[in-house]
Order: sequence, then structure tokens, then C-alpha cells
Amino acid sequence: MVQQVPENISFPNEEEKILELWKKLNCFQECLKQSKNRPRFNFYDGPPFATGLPHYGHILAGTIKDIVTRFAHQSGFHVDRRFGWDCHGLPVVCVISLPTDMSVGFNSPVLLAYQSLLCSHWPFNVTRLGRWIDFENDYKTLYPEFMESVWWVFKQLYDKGLVYRGVKVMPFSTACNTPLSNFESHQNYKDVQDPSVIVSFPLVEDASVSLVAWTTTPWTLPSNLALCVNPELQYVKLRDKATGKIYILMESRLIALYKSDSEYEILDRFPGIVLKGKKYKPLFEYFIQCKDKGAFTVLVDSYVKEEEGTGVVHQAPYFGAVSMIYVSVTFHFFLCTWKTFLLFQDADKNIIKLLKEKGRLVHSSTYKHSYPFCWRSDTPLIYKAVPSWFVRVEHMVEKLLENNAQCYWVPDFVREKRFGNWLKEARDWAISRNRYWGTPIPLWVSDDFEEVVCIGSMAELEELSGVKVTDLHRESIDHLTIPSRCGKGVLHRVPEVFDCWFESGSIDQTRGWFYTLLVLSTALFGRPPFKNVIVNGLVLASDGQKMSKRKKNYPDPMAIVNSYGADALRLYLINSPVVRAENLRFKEEGVRDILKDVFLPWYNAYRFLVQNVHILQHKVWISQAW
Repeated sequence: MVQQVPENISFPNEEEKILELWKKLNCFQECLKQSKNRPRFNFYDGPPFATGLPHYGHILAGTIKDIVTRFAHQSGFHVDRRFGWDCHGLPVVCVISLPTDMSVGFNSPVLLAYQSLLCSHWPFNVTRLGRWIDFENDYKTLYPEFMESVWWVFKQLYDKGLVYRGVKVMPFSTACNTPLSNFESHQNYKDVQDPSVIVSFPLVEDASVSLVAWTTTPWTLPSNLALCVNPELQYVKLRDKATGKIYILMESRLIALYKSDSEYEILDRFPGIVLKGKKYKPLFEYFIQCKDKGAFTVLVDSYVKEEEGTGVVHQAPYFGAVSMIYVSVTFHFFLCTWKTFLLFQDADKNIIKLLKEKGRLVHSSTYKHSYPFCWRSDTPLIYKAVPSWFVRVEHMVEKLLENNAQCYWVPDFVREKRFGNWLKEARDWAISRNRYWGTPIPLWVSDDFEEVVCIGSMAELEELSGVKVTDLHRESIDHLTIPSRCGKGVLHRVPEVFDCWFESGSIDQTRGWFYTLLVLSTALFGRPPFKNVIVNGLVLASDGQKMSKRKKNYPDPMAIVNSYGADALRLYLINSPVVRAENLRFKEEGVRDILKDVFLPWYNAYRFLVQNVHILQHKVWISQAW
């Protein structure tokens, strides 16, 4: 007989009953057991950083993954669903405030206590949300066996000649004290107001005539080594009527300095190529020793455009990739005039003041533009020349595009636009980080870097070093040496660790995990690493800002679940534009409306059906009694 249905229902309570039934019957493990002989459906679950509890971004991705894997299972496949933890890199270091020189291994009490806390909360929260995933057989990127697999991958790349050491201008996080990959630097751009200055550079041949250059990074001016102009565009020599000074700048960029034609008198016109090789007086004396090597000279290149500035570009090779290409001189850090330590942007005011005192400041204002910030510390990045280890990527761009074309993307526009466009501009990947906590790069080198040995396993390291190895973190292997085969004494391990993206992934996946997986699979095996890729958008706070614990601009996910139920939250997320790679402004009212407009009507329809079944049963019983 059909049971009576109560008029009121608590969906969260009903979900708890279902979860208890699943647990009692061991449903998930039983499904895995019964399907083990079926064809396998390979599913990659990018591990979250072990730095906090699940947020709405995790819940969204977890819901999509749960739908895909359940459907695959019900379609006749066996689907392993192992949970993973990303335990390396800056996020973990920042959360538990590890000093950079602290000796911590995977058995560190600090790490174990912290990760034990997370590993107890995550299974509860994820299970409460209704997702089926295997926490009992999870993996962590700090396990020696996992780190050894990373070494194996790197060894394959090294043996293929795809690893090299170089000095390049790289995005650099001053807060984290480490270089970042180019794709990392694109993760967090912000519109900012920066100081904008136009500075004069008197010519050596005639000090009364000055080139004027524009920059939004005054702090780089002490490192100026050259100026660059466009060889084909028109430049003018003019007299400023207010000051009587004579300046040279691009004719189409007169608007950068003047509002009206009446403010200046043009004395001459000529193409930029005329300026090539002209010498000018440096702003500062820090690199005066480089003068005889070609410094403080006007260069020419078509990269100088008409869209902004004065058409005269200030070149600081240490702090700009383009500058470094065209200025080939020796340089060192300058000794700062100001005795106190200043963050690079904090030096702007002092430098502008000094330029004014020197009579070299032509104009000063502010300029709004898009600028990269560190994706982890949220501090502005700088670009500077740093030695790093790289994986060659640029030579296989065509193969990357070919492999990408074989993948099915959801939504499909990501393949050709966001991801495809990114691949076309792919650069060699800087994989080394100047940090302590991470998977060490397995390269042992001589003091002159002429002899390099790449280690691919723990057994190989034991054989070459003669020492038993049980852990691969820095405190366990940095002291190990390898005898030189070339008579160079002993080889020492390089101090860097891997970029944590090399072994896992997070945040914007199209330029992060998806990208690095494609690079590694193409380099190692020549084929794409996946057949199907699902890309979702970002879940933002209701005001369109990034969700922030500090700002408390979003409701606690588990409070939402306890109020409305996990199903209401899941349906709200997957029925939103966020599954089409668009952004979602999360609103609690949206979850409430799912309950009101979807679940309650369903429940009332079911209740109506049951009530009528009872009436029908009652009539049948009466007729049978007669």
C-alpha cells in the first residue's frame, strides 16, 4: 500500500536519509565492484589545492564531474573516480606560513596536521553534496611515488632535448620571490591607475635638442640603456613655445604632449630611421660603464606603434622582454640612491621628484591601463631577467593546434578562440621556481653547468649517489652529490623546484591544467591527452566581484545546503550560464527559486498523485467489500 505523503517537506532532511541509505548499502563501492569488467571510461579530476574547504567553484566543477561520471557508469562503463590533493606550491606555503628555508617533508607534523584537518572536512562536504568519488584511494602530489612519476616525465623531456637553461625576461612575483610562467601571468589582469611620465633625453651632438620618451613605469628609468623609434614613421623636431625647449617625437603622437597646434612650432620633419645610432645623455650614472658597449643609443624597430606614448620607447633590458632583445650589453642591479628598501612601485614618487630636480621631467600624469597581478598573492608583477629552466614549446605549436583540433570542447567556441588563440602564441615554458616546498627538479650539475645529469627515479638516484632514498623533498636530497664522469669533482642538485602546474593544476584551466596537459602529452607521446573537455565559467559574488572570505561577500555553501538542500544548489549551478563558460553572479535567491519553482511543484504533483491513489484504493476496497 502506498504511504501517505506529508503536506510539508524538508528537502535537506530527505537528502540526509538518502545519503544514510547509500552509506548503509555501500552503494558507490558496490557500483565500482560490479562494473570492474566493463570497458573503462578515463576521467581526469584536477586536484584542488589542499588549502581550504570547498567553495562554489569546487561545487560547480564537482557537480559537472558527478553528472558525467554517473552517466558514463549508467551507459555501460567502469569509471574510476579517485580524489586528489595538490599539496605543493605557494598556496600551501602561504596558508601554513612556512619559512622559505624550513625543512619540511611529506611526514612533517605541521603538514600532516593541516592536511588531516582538510582531508576530514572535504569528504564530509563533498559527500553531503551528493557526489560519488573515492576518498579512500586518493592521491597526494607530495607522496614519493607521485613525485617519482613527475621525475620520470621530466626525464623523458630531457632525453628528447626539450629542456634547457636560459636567461629570459619573465613575469616575476615580488611577494612570492619567484618567476612565473607566461600563462600564469595572464591569470589576473586588473585595470589600474599608474603614474605616467614623459622624460627628456638630450642628444650628445646637440644638448639643446632632446628626444622625449613616455613610460608608465618610472621605477625602471634608472635601468634605461637605450631608446627605440619606428624607422618608417614620421618624426618632428619642434620648439615648445612655453619653455623654448626643442623636442623630438613622433608627429602622429603630438597629442601626447600638446592640446593645440599653437603650443609648438615644428622645425623639421624626418623618418625615424634618421635617428638610428644617435647618442643621448643618460638619466642616471648607474650604467655609465656600458656606454662604450653600445648603451645610450637610439635603436629602430617597427614594434614602436602610433597608438600611445610619444613614439620614443624607453628600453630597460632587465625589465622588459622586447628591450632585452634589442639591447645586448652587460648590466647589473643598480645601487639605489634611496637607502631604505622600497617596493618597486613605491619608488615612483622618489624617481619622479628626482627627474624634476634634474630638469628632465617634461610631463607627469596618471594613466589607466590593464596590468598583470600575481594570481596567488594578488600583488603587481614585474618583468625582469632571471635564469630559469625551460621546456621547449614554441617548436611544436603546429602539433599542439593539430592535437587540439582532435578534442571535443564544451562549449565548442573555447577550442578555436580562447584555447586555440592561446596556443598560437605559446612560448617556451619556464618550469622552475625559486621556492622550497615542491617537487625538486632532478638535475645534478657541475659548478660551471657544463655537466648535467638528469635523474628519472629514486632507484637511479640511489645508484648514482650511493645513499638510500625514501623521500624526494629538498631536505632529503639536496645534500646528495653525484660523482662527475668528466673529472669535475661532484655534481650538486640545482636549487629550484617544479612549477606546481607541472604536476597538477587549478584556477583558469584553459591556460593552466588543460594547457600543460596538452603540452606534456604532445611532447611525450605526440597525441592529445584527452578526447573531451568541459569548460565552465567563474562563480562570482552577487556584486560581480571575486568571492572573498575577507570581504564575506558570499554565503557559506554548507549553510545554503542546510537551508535549501544540495539538489537545489546543484540544479541552480548547472542551469546557469556558468556551464557555457560564462560567469555567474551567485545569488541565494536563485537557489531558493529552484526550490520554489521546481522541487516544490514536483513534490506537490507527487503528493497529488499519491492522494488520488489512496482514494482509488479506498473505492476499490469498498467495492470489493460489497
